[in-house]
Amino acid sequence: MKYRMLTGEELEVLAEDLKHFLIVNGVHDEEWREMNLSDVPKATSLVELFSDTVLQKVYEKIRYIEHRTETSCMVFSLNKDKIELISLNAKHNSDVDLSTPESIHSALINDSDSLTIFKSEKNYSKERELEIHEMLEQGCVNSTKEFWDALHKTV
Repeated sequence: MKYRMLTGEELEVLAEDLKHFLIVNGVHDEEWREMNLSDVPKATSLVELFSDTVLQKVYEKIRYIEHRTETSCMVFSLNKDKIELISLNAKHNSDVDLSTPESIHSALINDSDSLTIFKSEKNYSKERELEIHEMLEQGCVNSTKEFWDALHKTV
């Protein structure tokens, strides 16, 4: 398995897609029901393959992700062959909160002396989508071009 198994909730949402996936792979409704009873490893293997296919497509479309805490905000631009980072960090002993867009905006306007801001970039150390998966597993969430552009103007 390349990424992870989709959760039951995710599979429910994608039930129709899973049905089409199974048909393309030569497994029809009755065969699927029987497989779930008599050959659980094979059924699990098909769900794992479906999960990887879905996640691969999702990760290919992701362009911006971010990770926020009270003391830091990292926003990543996920380009074809490199990752760019804009990082905002609260200096020690400051009361700056970087956990929400509003508090970040306020900190940039009112408390910029309490922040360290830097930008960097690196090439992917492994396949792009695999790095994105790992970053999401570590707590990053989807972000927007607008947020990236707004921070980019401050650096």
